[in-house]
Amino acid sequence: MTLDPDQLRREHEQGDDYQTYLSSDSGRAAQWQAIHERVALDERQTALLEGFTRTMNVLCLSGIWCGDCVAQGPMFDRIAQASERINLRWLDRDEHRELADAVRINAGLRVPTLIFCSEDYELVSYLGDRTLSRYRSMAAQQVGASCQLPGAEVPEDELSATLQEWINEFERVQLLLRLSPRLRQKHGD
Repeated sequence: MTLDPDQLRREHEQGDDYQTYLSSDSGRAAQWQAIHERVALDERQTALLEGFTRTMNVLCLSGIWCGDCVAQGPMFDRIAQASERINLRWLDRDEHRELADAVRINAGLRVPTLIFCSEDYELVSYLGDRTLSRYRSMAAQQVGASCQLPGAEVPEDELSATLQEWINEFERVQLLLRLSPRLRQKHGD
């Protein structure tokens, strides 16, 4: 499947907002809410996101059952809440298999995967399933003598680092859109 703008628009229109997505499995929503309560943007992060000038349509392929989605999904919601220019929609990976197949990472159906699109749904980039700080933490725990138990609490420093890395990716995409010759011509700036 080629990720053409019409397909990405249709997928985005089918997506849920954060609360609707969580209500798809109320038994797991509490885990998401617990992380959501721990994640907060600082003033600098909020100001950065509020300053976005280009609209970005973002799809999150997720699994409500997925531990990485539980740990990072609430961050995406906080980021999207901070900017009126971020239109984030949630899709269950298993219900949108064709799209998930198109954005495989290392031949795997990874979640969460964020698909960043311009205002007119041109594909800009996609990134998943973990940031560098998350992989570093996992490597420290799994490539050696210690191994974290499934469902173990995510340390605050890892949450903060992961949040900042996702904000950096949103900023990178925003700058790409802001500096895009195509969009600059369209907007006369």
